[in-house]
Parts: sequence; C-alpha cells; structure tokens
Amino acid sequence: MSTARSTSARDVIIACDFPSREQLFSFLDLFGESRPYLKIGMELFYATGADMVRELKNRGHKIFLDLKVHDIPQTAHNTMRVLRDLDVDMTNLHCAGGIPMMEAALAGLTRDDGTRPLLIGVTQLTSTSAETLRDQLLITQPMPDVVAHYAANAKTAGLDGVVCSPHEAGIVHENLGEEFLTVTPGIRFADAAADDQHRVTTPTQARHIGSDFIVVGRPITAAPDPLAAYQRCVKEFVAE
Repeated sequence: MSTARSTSARDVIIACDFPSREQLFSFLDLFGESRPYLKIGMELFYATGADMVRELKNRGHKIFLDLKVHDIPQTAHNTMRVLRDLDVDMTNLHCAGGIPMMEAALAGLTRDDGTRPLLIGVTQLTSTSAETLRDQLLITQPMPDVVAHYAANAKTAGLDGVVCSPHEAGIVHENLGEEFLTVTPGIRFADAAADDQHRVTTPTQARHIGSDFIVVGRPITAAPDPLAAYQRCVKEFVAE
C-alpha cells in the first residue's frame, strides 16, 4: 500500500484526459511494456469509475487521482476515506477550502495503519491568469504571493506538497523547503503551442526551476508519436 514519501525524485506524469476506457487503453498500448505514471482526472474517473483505477494499478502504473476535492471538512474527510482504499499513489484537493478542510481530508485519507497516498493541494490552476485572479476572483495580491500563501497553508495542514505552475515551484521550495513537493502542470515543449494554459514552461525549464513532478497532457497524448513524445519529456526533465 502507498505511503507518504519524504524524499523527492523527479517523474513525468501523463494526464490521461480521455472520455472512455477504450481510448485510454488504445493510448497505453502504444507504450508496450512501459508503465508510465498516470494522472486520472475527473473526466475519465466519472466515465469509468473506481474499477478503472484498480485495473491500472494491477497493470503496474502509479496513479495520481486528480479529483480536486473542495467541500466542507466533514465531506472532504468522508470522500478521502473512500479514495484511500483505491491505493492510488497521489491525490489532491483545493487549498481554497482552507486549513480545517485540508486537515480533515488528510485524516480521512490516512489508513488505520498510518499509511496513505501523497496528498497535495491545488493552489491556482495554470489556466488562471493574473487578470482572472484580480477581476473575477477579486484576489488583488500578485499570483506568486497567492500561491506561496496557499502552499504555506497546505504545509500547516500537513499536506505533502502543492500543485502550482512551474513558475512558482522555486518560490514554494524557497519558502517551505525542498521536501515539500511541487507538482506542476502547464508543461509544453519549446516548439509547441500553449493551448488554454497561461503559465507554462518546458520540461527542461521546469527541471531547472525545481519541479518535482511535471504533469503533461496534450504534448504527449495528442502527439503523432506519443511514446516518442513521452521519452523526449523524460529525457528533458529527468536528465541530470
């Protein structure tokens, strides 16, 4: 069973944002015997359910279950009690729920023997621009300050790390230590479009900034050769 880890090791997580089991496995068949780390988000989880997660674990994949729990503390606690039995490697919640919610979720995720998946908090989505933060969410502080504050709350609540853009990973580590994990989406190759992301960077840049995990979707899943794109991403991010 998974346990929260205390040391950092870089890894590339593929965002499997597919609408069906069939499309997911057609994609994974391209990887042969390789078992990359996978992110299962709301679209696929709601379409296929918990059995899909169990099947992927049985096949040997590490799983980041990306459901972004955000509710009152008791509901967050009860939800995590359900998710803990899936034996995923990582799951998450929204830091915007506050410290009591994060503490309750962590308690719910922890099994009777003390083991649990990694729990990370979403600070601000990489699709959120500074203008959206100010004009729609009425948060007037600069994005790096907001992310750093949310991350500090997550650490106070006992979480293992946060989801942030690569641009804020260095700030998070500087303020909260190297052991506090940064999981960073918004990754694009230097020769690719940003799509709907605003705060993006390349795998190499993310490595230099200090990301612990990068989450990569369309640059791999929509590539003409997904395996080659994944291998390129690993080479650029994991290489010393």
